[in-house]
Amino acid sequence: MTTAAAPAEAPRPVIQVVGVTKIYQMGTNKVFALHGVDLTVTSGELIAIMGSSGSGKSTLMNVLGCLDVPTEGKYTLDGVRVDGLGRNALADLRNQKLGFVFQGFNLLARTSAIENVELPLLYDRQNRWKDTRKLAADALTRVGLGDRLDHQPSELSGGQQQRVAIARALVTQPTILLADEPTGNLDSHMTIEVMALFQELNEQGITLLIVTHEQDVANYAKRIVEMRDGRILHDHPVEGKRRAAEDLLALGTADPAVETVAA
Repeated sequence: MTTAAAPAEAPRPVIQVVGVTKIYQMGTNKVFALHGVDLTVTSGELIAIMGSSGSGKSTLMNVLGCLDVPTEGKYTLDGVRVDGLGRNALADLRNQKLGFVFQGFNLLARTSAIENVELPLLYDRQNRWKDTRKLAADALTRVGLGDRLDHQPSELSGGQQQRVAIARALVTQPTILLADEPTGNLDSHMTIEVMALFQELNEQGITLLIVTHEQDVANYAKRIVEMRDGRILHDHPVEGKRRAAEDLLALGTADPAVETVAA
């Protein structure tokens, strides 16, 4: 007699935003950066948030990243009600739940890759992490830089520097990775390389939200959220999602914009 397989666990909401509004006071005027935004993100999603300058996508990312608080509305992050939390509680939540990747790599210039990745672990006030050096080395290995641990940023390509930044975001084992224009400083080849890594991490179970204005980048996501004037205009799955690893293979491994000089 065979035993029936247990049903697959349904994806759980890791982000729930209901009626979120963000208002900035400019003299006597109120500027609505976000206007009644509703958004649900479930575990394992890879979402691209798109919009022109002033659409509200960066403000939304700041709210989701607990870097800013909504003026109105409810925000629940992985079961924790965020709106109303104080500064210290928000900082602890960011450290426990979120990893950040930015357009600028924000690496310390005269510091090795492993020391850059280790840095977030040193700010943990709850003393969760013990062997921080090993955790940083493991994170770099995960993004394909296990042989570059002692290299400084100046000794790495732009794509490799962004990989270090991604390893730094992953080292605290976050629930969600938030990336704000992560390919904005990269050429097209390195962009595909980074998106291939994001897709690989997503397949391993990491939930990703990527802010981008590039349609080519958004086409690697599973879902696109389009914003305009502080509102979500469209929210739809990506049809014919592209595989970055396949595109990279078609281009070849060498980046034509990077010239290697023999020693």
